[in-house]
Amino acid sequence: MSSLAKNYNRRKISFKIGKGSFLYATNGKKYLDFVQGIAVNSLGHSNSFLVRAINNQAKKLWHVSNAFIIPEGERLAKRLTQKTFADFVIFQNSGAEATEASIKVARRYFYMKGKPEKNRILCIKNSFHGRTLATIFASGSKKMTEGFGPKVGGFDHFKFGDHKSLKKAITKKTAAIMVEPVLGEGGIKVIPDWCLRELRKICNKKKILLILDEVQCGIGRSGKFFAFEYSKVKPDIVPIAKGIGGGFPIGAVLMNKKVASAMTPGTHGSTFGGNPLAMSVGNAVLDQIFKKNFLKNVQINSKYFHKELKKIKIKYPEIIKEVRGIGLLIGLQVYKDQIKFIKKLEDNKLLTIRAAENVIRILPPLNVKKSEINLAIRIIKKVCREI
Repeated sequence: MSSLAKNYNRRKISFKIGKGSFLYATNGKKYLDFVQGIAVNSLGHSNSFLVRAINNQAKKLWHVSNAFIIPEGERLAKRLTQKTFADFVIFQNSGAEATEASIKVARRYFYMKGKPEKNRILCIKNSFHGRTLATIFASGSKKMTEGFGPKVGGFDHFKFGDHKSLKKAITKKTAAIMVEPVLGEGGIKVIPDWCLRELRKICNKKKILLILDEVQCGIGRSGKFFAFEYSKVKPDIVPIAKGIGGGFPIGAVLMNKKVASAMTPGTHGSTFGGNPLAMSVGNAVLDQIFKKNFLKNVQINSKYFHKELKKIKIKYPEIIKEVRGIGLLIGLQVYKDQIKFIKKLEDNKLLTIRAAENVIRILPPLNVKKSEINLAIRIIKKVCREI
């Protein structure tokens, strides 16, 4: 009997080895892993570059306090700011910590401007920003917040795609709008580029901040380093995590100079955030993602994957309702029970995971091979025939 708490409904399968896009179970079976830790293992399992980086750093220094300068973190922050909109970075350990810190940054910014009443964050209802007390209430999901009262205040919500309710929800107390450019847990729903541009205009007009949560859709998963880059907008704050560590726990808040000026010494901290071991892994991830043609290959492979999935949808219109997503953040919305479909895929040695709105999430590593995509396509076709 497991001594682990029952807060996860775990599948009856475990793994002993991972290599690239594949996992090898303790029962000896080989699986094509298109979960990858839920968009975490951006370079696949046991990536040799990351293994080398961890081994090299582990022999030198694992952890020191942020009371001291950490060169590995200085380098990673510099590289992130050179390649993005950001001027400054705060390192964390996870996506939830990064989004919560983003909320703090936004509120602190207006406090320092002498407007402490501007402290409310406007989010999409039933979005996902993490599992801390603040971030579950930011998400506006009744299911996630049930039993965790009293309510953490300071959050307002509008429905996805409802521009009238969005504008109506902005008040004199609104500090920021926080959205995922691609709603992950919420059903792999892409916010159109024109909507992101409109959000930027609204924030400029109302003199509030724009927070774009790229925890799941960022770090190359969309085919660009950040998904919002397709819209050419410049946010004020961006929380990241998942893919930046390639499987190692790393989170961060990216900020422009304007908002970062509010984060003075003592306003925020993290014991483990930005430790040398994590920062070395993050730098190794960027070494790969910033290589020439890496993101171009993500775009090529994802375009092919989407095209093939849409062919399956045309062939099985009574099973697949919609192919969603961007890049290698893919969702298959099905008419029938998604759990049954996911189980059938697993029986055929393809691992996927659910999202809201009866969507099956497909999350290959960013360096997935075309042959592996073809294998996944064959399995999905087979399940469509048999289900």
